[in-house]
Amino acid sequence: MLTRSPALVGRKNEIALLERILRTLQDDSGHAVFVSGEAGIGKSRLAEECARQAADLGLPVLRGRGSPSGAGTPFRPLMEALGSGLRRTGPPQNPELVPYRPALARVVPEWRTADAPGRPDCVVELAEALLRLLAVLGREAGCVLVLEDLHDADSETLAVLEYLVDNVAGLPVLLLSTLRPEAGAAFDLLQAAERRRAASVFALGPLGEPDVRDLAAGCLGVPADGVPADVVDRLAEVGGGNPYLVEELLAEMAGNGSLRRDGAGWRVAGDLAATVPASVVRTYAGRAGRLDPPARELVVLAALLGPRFSAGTVQLITGHDDRRMFAGLRALVEAELVVPDRTVPDGYAFRHALIGEALLAGVPAVERAVVARRAAATLQQTPQPVPDPADDRCHLAARLLETAGDDGAAARLYAEAGRQALAGGTSGVAVRLLERGQRLAAPADRADITEALVNALAEAGRLDRALELLGALPTAGAAALDTDRRIALHTRLAWAALMGERSGEGAEQLAAAQALLGERGAPAHTAALAVVRGHLALLPGQEEHLADAEWGALTAAEYAQRAEQPVLACQAWQLLAMLARERGFDEADGYLARMLEVAEAHALPNWRFEALIRLGANSFMRNGDARTLEEALTAAQELGSITRAQRTEGLLAMYAVLTGDPERAREIIDRCLDVTARMRNLATHRYLLLTAATRAAHQGRRREMEATLQAFDQAGGGRSFLVPVMLGLCRAVCALLEEDRPLAEAELAAAADWERDHPNVFYLAGRYGLRPLLDVLAGRADRAGFAAVSAAPAAALAWNRQFLLAADAVLLGREGRADEAARAVTAMRAHEEVFPTGGRLALRLVAEAALEDGWGDPVAWLRAAEDYFHDLDVPAVAGACRSLLRRTGASVAQRRAGRDRIPAGLRAQGVTIREYEVFGQMAERVGNQEIARRLVISPRTVEKHLASLLRKTGLPDRAALHRLAAELGEA
Repeated sequence: MLTRSPALVGRKNEIALLERILRTLQDDSGHAVFVSGEAGIGKSRLAEECARQAADLGLPVLRGRGSPSGAGTPFRPLMEALGSGLRRTGPPQNPELVPYRPALARVVPEWRTADAPGRPDCVVELAEALLRLLAVLGREAGCVLVLEDLHDADSETLAVLEYLVDNVAGLPVLLLSTLRPEAGAAFDLLQAAERRRAASVFALGPLGEPDVRDLAAGCLGVPADGVPADVVDRLAEVGGGNPYLVEELLAEMAGNGSLRRDGAGWRVAGDLAATVPASVVRTYAGRAGRLDPPARELVVLAALLGPRFSAGTVQLITGHDDRRMFAGLRALVEAELVVPDRTVPDGYAFRHALIGEALLAGVPAVERAVVARRAAATLQQTPQPVPDPADDRCHLAARLLETAGDDGAAARLYAEAGRQALAGGTSGVAVRLLERGQRLAAPADRADITEALVNALAEAGRLDRALELLGALPTAGAAALDTDRRIALHTRLAWAALMGERSGEGAEQLAAAQALLGERGAPAHTAALAVVRGHLALLPGQEEHLADAEWGALTAAEYAQRAEQPVLACQAWQLLAMLARERGFDEADGYLARMLEVAEAHALPNWRFEALIRLGANSFMRNGDARTLEEALTAAQELGSITRAQRTEGLLAMYAVLTGDPERAREIIDRCLDVTARMRNLATHRYLLLTAATRAAHQGRRREMEATLQAFDQAGGGRSFLVPVMLGLCRAVCALLEEDRPLAEAELAAAADWERDHPNVFYLAGRYGLRPLLDVLAGRADRAGFAAVSAAPAAALAWNRQFLLAADAVLLGREGRADEAARAVTAMRAHEEVFPTGGRLALRLVAEAALEDGWGDPVAWLRAAEDYFHDLDVPAVAGACRSLLRRTGASVAQRRAGRDRIPAGLRAQGVTIREYEVFGQMAERVGNQEIARRLVISPRTVEKHLASLLRKTGLPDRAALHRLAAELGEA
């Protein structure tokens, strides 16, 4: 007979639903399914059937599994799944995955490089990258990701899965996960997904009696009616409808002779009542007892390692050569105790999780302890040749020591494994390991582990729990931490609180650290606290502390440089740059350059990015140069940091809006907007929405602008820090493009009212450029007021400078200094190439003032502005320019088809389409009669157009027109 049914029995509804999902994946109808049930109920069988159906349909299948022995290794089920699916084909080479490779390198070893060693910036980044990979793998027909035994999975894997579950809809991907219904993070994930209707949940119950009969028939190799009725009754009663137990009980009946083959069928030949669930334990104890001594030792060791184990680990502990080790493993396979694990190249697994538990139940506690202690000692004594994030040797040794009853040694190893996980950037695993170590540690050792746990909790964003533990630490006695370590913990939590925008708790931790430090503390602590104090001084209402904060930050930077503490140095230089911006950008950029120098010298890529993006933002504002921002984007991509890349692209999108490249801005916004929402990167998501609204505003599209601003408000997170941009750079500009100057002035006034109470760094939002220009035009600002604004450092920024030059030109014109006013306009127009919309808007406003005051060349300026806004499809401004031109008596361009063919210089001089058609014939030096014949007009009309061309271009004669036409033709 077979020990396992060759076919899946029952579960027809579940199979039908999975098959329907698989067949609709090509329609991008992604789905998440959880299968829960007790051990042996058939979760893995259902997953196998789904994988088989998917393979039959030609869908890629990736399978991974959680394991108690791997719970300390972050993302292990995901690494196994991708390894199982990509081992033969290799990872896909699609260009669209290139930005996500550094994040995926954590679970796809082939993509690890020296620059991207496989550490994602955060779990969400890895989750988004994995979502993109699954979408690519499933593009042709769909893709299936199967993750089994989630109850044994690490917290990072569960966090990734939660993200996938919430975002798989609309992608050609099926997520199938199995777990036991046990209290824990995995079952919490299942319940939450079910409440949100983000996943379907199958709770597998016991098989009914007809299915038990079919299961037995499959094992016995007979028709369903060939299974003795009393055997079916006993299997249903004792096995409880659990397929695994039914099969094991049936195997025991056949093994002990109570059920015997009779020809082509089977008959009862003994007392079936003796078969009880406890016999499962005896069955495996008996199988183990029949093994030769080496194989028996091997199976006990394997059971201690967990439901799954690697041949490499077994060989490391036993010291067996290949021949002896594989002979022992073959014996375990032949005894139907273990099977090769298809998800791992050298992996093995017990045929069922209950087998290992049953085997250990049959081994005396003393023997278990001896084997576990010996295995742990071997793991500790054997050096690890190459550090590998997938190697959980330290965690495994801790588990073995715990099994051996050596809680103190186990606690120390759990703590060491936790510290390693924290250094590797997996704070969730670190917290779990450290918490385990803290529970097992003796009181005298607990404080050291708690110290590490507080740091891990802060890194994981669990500030409340970290504060609670810090408060519970003893402050006196042998178990207390020394003062320096307590100061360091308070400082770390103060920094975490500030980064989490919890300034109140940050101030409390700062005060606690300062109280411990006293008046004359160690320079290292003094410097670190000075940086925290400086960030608190940047908050509204703390302006009186800014001078002290700057002195403290400078002292901290100098100390950090001397003491070779590069991270502290970067923190201090960054703070100094923030404090210096109010005085000028040269000084701020100097500090950022120092920060960049330290980051590059000490190989601190995260701090290098921070320096680059801040330098890039300043360069963009100062002179309209985005090259350093592009360098920051490259740095973010090299880091594999999707959130940093999104933050940089948000700035590049705003740069594209201001520099007149709405298509590039739209491409960035369309590509990043949904992803930032999915990843809960709220700050960048809202900035992208505001950039989209600004893009619409700078094209005069109020309805689109307001709809996007409404989405911006609905995105949450508060409006405070972006109010100036929304009012000044967005709504005020839109009002001006609608020729509604009073509304623009009202929006800018509202922004100014807000900014008086909320100091901010949005220097392009109007207060240093557009608003002073409107104040000068309206007569609200004189030369003294203008001079006061121009003295501010932000007045030197290119976007602001064009408007201030326009305001200066208007003042100079009113003062009767026409030549100086015209030169100011010339200087202003130098910004048009960088900021075409802002520059033409300033030109339109200045031209009107020049008309009124009688200076400059307002006709040419109005024509240039009219031409630009006509092409931009902003009819209000274009119409206003034409009205002003008519007032001067100047000719107004006829807006007919083909005008876009006229070179910009001729359009600015007012050349019409008909005039340009005549001009186009001049390159061939033909006479008026020939031109008239070609264009089907009269020679008199040709003569009239030629006269107009000479007047508008200022050329002396027909020969000059010939030469110009030839030059433009060659160009």
